[in-house]
Amino acid sequence: MVFLNERPMHPYEIARLMRQRGKEHSIKINYGSLYTVVQNLEKHGFVTAVGVQREGNRPERTLYGLTDEGRTEMHDWLADMVAVPSREYPAFESALSLLMALHPDEAAELLAERARAQEVQAAALRGVLTMLDGELPRIFVLETEFQAHMREAEVTWVRSLLKELDEGTVSGAAEWREWHETGRVPEQWAVLEDELRDSGTASDLLERLKGNTD
Repeated sequence: MVFLNERPMHPYEIARLMRQRGKEHSIKINYGSLYTVVQNLEKHGFVTAVGVQREGNRPERTLYGLTDEGRTEMHDWLADMVAVPSREYPAFESALSLLMALHPDEAAELLAERARAQEVQAAALRGVLTMLDGELPRIFVLETEFQAHMREAEVTWVRSLLKELDEGTVSGAAEWREWHETGRVPEQWAVLEDELRDSGTASDLLERLKGNTD
């Protein structure tokens, strides 16, 4: 709908523009389903056929434009996406929540490997931004700039965590190693599990703590 807000288009043109503008790097796109998506939007009254386009010997293509309802829906959806943080489930965050299943030494090696990979990707994004500087207005590359910043921030955090793991200053790290090397659940963890069983889950505890800071 955002693309149709620019001008009426047919689904093939929408796909072409998305590729041309590199939107697949920031939006999960299934190009083959665009026609179905447009049909569903039409069914809900958000877009409507406004004409046909014929290029050379190619078949006629239906041009679609936003309705007033579609323009309102697009605005409200995008405004909500920008203003309201949503709960997302990044793969790396999920992996961190399960990190203790790996031996501490292996986890440190893998985290260092990830940091190196993210540094390479961040440098590549910075290179793209440098090449585009002066070619495109900054407003057209904000998502690339954001991606570079997020990778750099992640690298900084991972490097800091690795340093703390190496120095042994991360609370629970000694028990983590003990568990892997003895196969026995550390006593401190067993006590903590009993306490959580009586007071609620760890998620409940986090929610209560966040509530106290709001």
